[in-house]
Amino acid sequence: MPGKVPARATRAAALLLGLGALAYTAWLLEVLVRTGLDPVRTYVSELAAADQPLGGLFRATDLAAGLLVLAGALAGLAATRRPRRHEPWALGGWIALAVFGAATVADSRLPLSCAPTADPECAARETAGLVPATHLAHAASSSLAMTGALAAMVALTVAARRYGHWRPLARTGPALVVLELAATAWTLAAVAAFEAGKGTWSLGAGQRLQVLLVAVWLAVLAVSLPPRRVR
Repeated sequence: MPGKVPARATRAAALLLGLGALAYTAWLLEVLVRTGLDPVRTYVSELAAADQPLGGLFRATDLAAGLLVLAGALAGLAATRRPRRHEPWALGGWIALAVFGAATVADSRLPLSCAPTADPECAARETAGLVPATHLAHAASSSLAMTGALAAMVALTVAARRYGHWRPLARTGPALVVLELAATAWTLAAVAAFEAGKGTWSLGAGQRLQVLLVAVWLAVLAVSLPPRRVR
């Protein structure tokens, strides 16, 4: 019976993370529905802004994604078979993934009041400090979420290769990590350019690539997790 507990937790983690990856790509609905926001120039989180017509939908999918990933990370942590001190990369990776999930939940509850990259008046109010405190809180939770995602991607990919776990992740994880770091550098540079009044540098495209790569990595992790049956 004790041996069945990690297997059940592993299957639960795989299911939860797979569903979390799906929910985290809900912003792709902008391909099918008219949002009024330019995906090349605007933040992904602006889809969920309080003044956007579909803001409630995107806040709900962000909340679902965060809760699913948080639960999946905790299940993955519970499924660790060897003493955790023997696999520090795996332990750190699951904790970082839980931080990502929790911060994404917070992100969904701290929406922007308006879309600064699409609305000059909103941008002016934001620069003057005349927007709600949720703008600063949202920036903090978003930064924490992406930091957790990056840390989890690196740590669990290293764990997959070092400890012989999760073969699909061991094979594709390094490439996804490199691409994610490049997309993150693009996004950070674009944010700095926008805040300096030098344009958006295709901020929306960079951030959407960044978020999409996290979702793809989550999906690969989910596929990698189910334990193989021993005959």
